[in-house]
Amino acid sequence: MKRREFITLLGGAAAAGPLAARAQQQAMPVIGFLNAASPDQFANVVAAFRIGLNELGYVEGKNVTIEYRWADGHYERLPALATDLVGRQAKVIATGSATSAALAVKAATSAIPIVFMLGTDPVEVGLVASLSRPGVNLTGVTTLNVEIVPKRLEVMRELLPATNIMAVLLNPINYSGTVEADLRQVRSAAKTLGLETIHILEASTENDLEVAFANLVQRRAGGLVISADTFFSSQSAQLAALALRHAVPTVSPYREFVTVLAA
Repeated sequence: MKRREFITLLGGAAAAGPLAARAQQQAMPVIGFLNAASPDQFANVVAAFRIGLNELGYVEGKNVTIEYRWADGHYERLPALATDLVGRQAKVIATGSATSAALAVKAATSAIPIVFMLGTDPVEVGLVASLSRPGVNLTGVTTLNVEIVPKRLEVMRELLPATNIMAVLLNPINYSGTVEADLRQVRSAAKTLGLETIHILEASTENDLEVAFANLVQRRAGGLVISADTFFSSQSAQLAALALRHAVPTVSPYREFVTVLAA
């Protein structure tokens, strides 16, 4: 082989190498992962997600590609992120933490399988037709956090029997069906428990949390129940600090609310 031919062949092989590797990588099935929060807030969830896949024989970067999309607490970004994952031809899309994420993916595709995790009834919010027969391309799990809100209010009432004024913190920009379900559960429980007043406080930004606690003190609420919401989960440290600063008994659905106090 002549020297010029050898150099040409070598250069062609060098150029083809990355292309072949890239083609092989693109050939791997894609799993979409959509979350309303940010990566640092759900690092433990992502770690568990990878472990679960590994146990099933799927190793990220080896035989499967995972495309992560994070809304960083901006729920309005979810539809575009969901559409992007559909455009990546994901074989399945997993959503976590927020009903809004699952609804965004459902609106973006009726063909790609969707696996959700949420804290409310998937039938009530319109994700599936029924628990036994979903009837659509969705399946998943629910922690039924919304249904537990009255129980948290009841616990607070038992701890503070002399208190007749309580408050509940909600995120108004979360999916309206979840907020409405929260409100129904809270008002029904308040009536059953004989509470004189139940104040509904709203917050969707860090500054809103400061205002909410100021209103809480002004209205002389004896206790606060934090509803299940991705934003509140991400702000567990600030919520715990505000509860301590204002000396307001508070119950949260998230473990992090307590662990930051113990740290």
